[in-house]
Amino acid sequence: MSEHKIIRLGHHGDGIADGPLYAPMTLPGEIVTGTVNGTDLSDIRIVTPSSDRVAAPCSHYKSCGGCQLQHASDTFVAEWKADVVSHALAAHGLDPEVRPTLTSPAQSRQRATLTVKRTKNGAMVGFHSRASDTMIEVPNCQLIDPKIKEVFDTLRELAMIGASRKAPLAATVTVSMDGMDVSVQGGKPLDGPLRGALAQLCDSTGLVRLTWEDEVIAMRTPPRQAFGSAFVAPPPGSFLQATRHGSKALQALIKESVGDARRVVDLFAGCGTFSLPLAEHAEVHAVESDKPMMDALYRGWRYATGLKPVTIEARDLFRRPLLPDELQRFDAIVLDPPRAGAVDQVAEITRAKVPTLSYVSCNPVTFARDAAVLTESGYVLKWVQPVDQFRWSSHIELAAHFVRA
Repeated sequence: MSEHKIIRLGHHGDGIADGPLYAPMTLPGEIVTGTVNGTDLSDIRIVTPSSDRVAAPCSHYKSCGGCQLQHASDTFVAEWKADVVSHALAAHGLDPEVRPTLTSPAQSRQRATLTVKRTKNGAMVGFHSRASDTMIEVPNCQLIDPKIKEVFDTLRELAMIGASRKAPLAATVTVSMDGMDVSVQGGKPLDGPLRGALAQLCDSTGLVRLTWEDEVIAMRTPPRQAFGSAFVAPPPGSFLQATRHGSKALQALIKESVGDARRVVDLFAGCGTFSLPLAEHAEVHAVESDKPMMDALYRGWRYATGLKPVTIEARDLFRRPLLPDELQRFDAIVLDPPRAGAVDQVAEITRAKVPTLSYVSCNPVTFARDAAVLTESGYVLKWVQPVDQFRWSSHIELAAHFVRA
């Protein structure tokens, strides 16, 4: 056992000592002892704790791999996430206003992918242990919406019906306005008896929709999500913001950024998280590669009242980004790409010179790279707002406001 001082946190939330040595569940300034295994410290004991250290609110924290930062105060985590954003931007010479982090409350995750495993005596529901294939049951999870925990028994029944003993199920559970929406991967191949048993279980347990390996087995009613004044039933497995708090925060930030723009293009629009609220005041053109998501967005708009025109386009923006002549029809752009960012689309945006750009990102590093390209082309980065939908994790999201100089 050797003694070490934790200097800072890495991007995955682990403490880092000289070496570098990585020490999970530690904080900057702490003196710890541990066993060195390559670049990792194990058997860690806190000798001198940080003033930011707190008791983890979840009884599963030490064994479950779902959270990385429950040992740190909320204030510390919020400031650390804002600092990660600031440092990513500073690496490209950018120093905009970085607002204080907006953090979703505990037990607010409206969607979770759980591991469901058959055992000799029944079935287990939970998450994997940190850096391990070992599964941990999480009946007291402080992260997910309590409504998700209410279907744990149903998930166990699904495993008994449709899981093999060799491989666990991956069950994505989503809270909708109409009930619980469950999508399962990794189960037995569908045949007549299995399909019938699953449909019967869906009916007896009150699931609003059950999807098995991308096939809808049963749907009592479309599982709707509210996007502004519109209601959308996303296709099974579609992207959805992690919490309603985070979704509403991002929608408000996008509206602030877009301002009084009359014509807006929403790139990587998903099912309309931003398009439909924006349509309360602007004409919107939504672009997304997944056609079923676009169709769901359009149905949501068609049945809503009081919205301005919304058009949709199913298009792969990585292979076919919108070109300057297409972008120049709009007063503002909303850009919400995957973690890799949007190198090619950003290049076209720099040539189009649309007055306002609102950028939503789940990766500060690729966002900073794209932001540098945009500012070099004449955009000014006015502000960045970290939004923490993944409470107690190292994951960071943000919204940013760009204007042409």
